[in-house]
Amino acid sequence: MKIEIINGSHHPLPKYATPLSAGMDLRANLETPVTLRPFERRLIPTGLRMALPEGYEAQVRPRSGLALKKGITVLNTPGTIDADYRGEVCVILINLSTEDFVIEDGERIAQMVIARHEQPELIEVEELCETERGEGGFGHSGVK
Repeated sequence: MKIEIINGSHHPLPKYATPLSAGMDLRANLETPVTLRPFERRLIPTGLRMALPEGYEAQVRPRSGLALKKGITVLNTPGTIDADYRGEVCVILINLSTEDFVIEDGERIAQMVIARHEQPELIEVEELCETERGEGGFGHSGVK
């Protein structure tokens, strides 16, 4: 698959870090550093615009290292970029730590996974088929 992309940033295009990586790192495209205060959220631009093929989406996910070490995560995880969206890819970051976090230009702030999806037809019915689980919800299978 090939994806057309406009790189309006001054950074390289996203790429896979290893041959088996699922996600490509997205970089902040900033004129000046941005400080995220504790529990503050901000929309961070990447400078990228793209045309995804029909039937695909781009999922924007947190970087595990930023989440674990700094408490920085993507607020609407995963964020979805639809195939018909042509605007700039931006990332909603939130600081869940108790310390300020400075986002520098070019910093890897999130990862992007390209995923296939379906648009099923919804059929309204009066009841659903039975399963062993039934209506068992959160925690129904125990803790061990």
